[in-house]
Amino acid sequence: MAKKIDFEYLKKKSLNLRLKILQTIFNSKTGHIGGSLSIVEILVSIYYSGIFKINPNLINNRIRDRIIVSKGHCTAAFYSVLSDLGFIKKNELNTYCKNNSRLGGHLSIKVPGVEVESGSLGHGLSVGAGMAWAAKMNNEKFKVVVILSDAELYEGSVWEALIFISHHKLVNLIIILDRNYQVVMNKTEDFLKLEPLDKKLKSFNFEVKKINGNNINQVIQALKNTKKKNSNKPKFIIAETKKGKGINFMEKNIKWHHAIPNLQEFNEGMKYLKNEK
Repeated sequence: MAKKIDFEYLKKKSLNLRLKILQTIFNSKTGHIGGSLSIVEILVSIYYSGIFKINPNLINNRIRDRIIVSKGHCTAAFYSVLSDLGFIKKNELNTYCKNNSRLGGHLSIKVPGVEVESGSLGHGLSVGAGMAWAAKMNNEKFKVVVILSDAELYEGSVWEALIFISHHKLVNLIIILDRNYQVVMNKTEDFLKLEPLDKKLKSFNFEVKKINGNNINQVIQALKNTKKKNSNKPKFIIAETKKGKGINFMEKNIKWHHAIPNLQEFNEGMKYLKNEK
């Protein structure tokens, strides 16, 4: 029998991770805070729900599920998760983006739990597609999950990968898009319009599900549905999120793509998050 998921625990975990992200970026004086905050519920649903086979003891085990964070600039979020789960020591997070630290601004395979070097946008999905295709040919049962940013949809390599995934019917690959509608210092629909995104993806023969990506219940249900063997279509989850989610003055504010909070903003953000507890 599958273990019952404690949604209240996961919501508290999301809040604690946001506190850690804010502290980490404030202390290091660098990092992509907006995108790190938007992706929290997605990471928590993947890493803490028990849906996937991922833990520090499986790092070199072929049965492990592969998680590829193609939006590799959200390291403050991802490294906070790895630290919390014991992939790396908790105090190593204090070295984030410091001299001689392996915890840099973009993901590095020097860090246990990181499958692919990423951060240069548009590469992760192609790597994930290769892993999934190899697994299919070798009759291996692990899943590949690729987390994209919406800015990556401006890269031709992503659409080439989508064609490949669709053609080979890679149902062992799950794509999750962090759809926060922002790209660096603009909104996606003002910069280069992406909508209607669901119709475009369906035309590629993907099974598309649009959800609230900051709602733990919806993310987990969508992930559970991808494991049902009722479709030969690859799965694409459009997880609509808020950039800067969880801190009121950061949400949907394009400033916070890469801005660093000053002391007053840090204290205000910490106070706001602690009041949410």
